[in-house]
Amino acid sequence: MDPTIQSLLDRAGAQPDDAIDLAEAALALAALDRPRGVGFDWYRRHLDQLVGDVTRESERMTPAEAMTAVLARRWGYAGDVDSYDDLQNANLMRVIDRRKGLPVTLGILYLHVARAQGWTMVGLNFPSHFLVRLDAGGARTILDPFHAGMHRGPGELRDLLKAVLDAGAELTPEHYEPVSDRDILLRLQNNLKVRHIRAGDFAKAVSVIEAMRRFAPLHAPLLRESGILYARLGNMRAAIDALDRYVSAPGEPEVQRHEAAILLQSFRTSLN
Repeated sequence: MDPTIQSLLDRAGAQPDDAIDLAEAALALAALDRPRGVGFDWYRRHLDQLVGDVTRESERMTPAEAMTAVLARRWGYAGDVDSYDDLQNANLMRVIDRRKGLPVTLGILYLHVARAQGWTMVGLNFPSHFLVRLDAGGARTILDPFHAGMHRGPGELRDLLKAVLDAGAELTPEHYEPVSDRDILLRLQNNLKVRHIRAGDFAKAVSVIEAMRRFAPLHAPLLRESGILYARLGNMRAAIDALDRYVSAPGEPEVQRHEAAILLQSFRTSLN
């Protein structure tokens, strides 16, 4: 891993959730899948331009209107409906290059730009489709970055929930709960991890998890996942080390801890 990228991720891992620079961390993660030496400066300048454009538009529009006018209409940011599973959609640099991506990647742009205005914006704990909530100008608005910053009311949220889950799903207060910026980064990288696993590329999946462990060192489930994947790769010593640390981690569900302990014992036996 490039030392600069490693330093940025380690810094995020050492910071409290509310001190993480979300866009900067997402750029660092994006750089892991770009040619070595790709710079951050152009992308930072573009983020600054988005911020400046929204600042100017907010002089004559509401905050929510300014966000949508700039990001969705002026710059064309929207969801990639044609190739949703393309790995580029989870890479902030490529999303900026292509102006399209996943809900969570686009959401990071919205969060960065809104917060730079001094507005309050959070990601929501909505399943399978990342949404953001803006509190500014005396109004609270839920925006859908994937659908060109569409404003989502309760009825639309209910319909969306049924579309992404099932017809029997209903909104609960939990769906309106904010998520931390660290959890947003985990959600972003989970998209890459899952796609690599589906493709059978366990080495790349492990690489994604190792990067996740740098900015979320206390997120113990990553140890369990890496242990299982290291075993699939035949690296039993790394698998044992990861699972050993997982079963010793505090606060993990007893069922998962017990299952990991059984795996750990079987892996140790395989080395004897």
